[in-house]
Amino acid sequence: MIRAVVFDVGECLVDETREYGTWADWLGVPRHTFHAMFGAVIAQGRDYRETFQEFKPGFDLHEEREKRAAAGQPETFGEEDLYVDVRPALAQLRADGLWLGIAGNQTVRAGRILRALFSDDVDLIGTSDDWGANKPDPEFFKRVAALVPFAVDEILYVGDRCDNDIRPASEAGMCTALVHRGPWATVQWNSREARELPTIRINSLLELVDRIREFNDPAR
Repeated sequence: MIRAVVFDVGECLVDETREYGTWADWLGVPRHTFHAMFGAVIAQGRDYRETFQEFKPGFDLHEEREKRAAAGQPETFGEEDLYVDVRPALAQLRADGLWLGIAGNQTVRAGRILRALFSDDVDLIGTSDDWGANKPDPEFFKRVAALVPFAVDEILYVGDRCDNDIRPASEAGMCTALVHRGPWATVQWNSREARELPTIRINSLLELVDRIREFNDPAR
């Protein structure tokens, strides 16, 4: 039985297109060029943060975040950046009696934004900065499992990346759902791992309701 659903943040709940565009602006790089390099770095299996190094060698993401904040241009996101299926999917899952959580690699600032957006909709909001552990570190998923009031194999972790989300969550003993959107899922979708590893593959979060019902009651 799946009794709890825990969501990743970037490219699962939040469309990061606008935010990466502001990074291009901060670096003084055309947005199209930045996005093209971003995609190339991901397709090569490299860490996305290497994109910044291509334009500014020695780039320190933490320092640059602080500089942006000091300049009145902090990283941010809001209601307008949520994928359109997020609110209705959360409402439908809650109506089905599922326990809901949000947990991703996010900063303290992002955690505050998430709590402002979702505190009334979910039971848990946790970030890597809160826990001192970043995905795909197994410790991150141990923290998730410790905070969800169900057995680890009753948790469905939903994410857009095989490397950061699906593989480590599966190794932790959770069920997993790979959502097909954003740059990582687009690049990885037809890989053997993306086809075989997730418990569920979806194109929209709205598909979760019926897929979880089917999983919990195969005779339906």
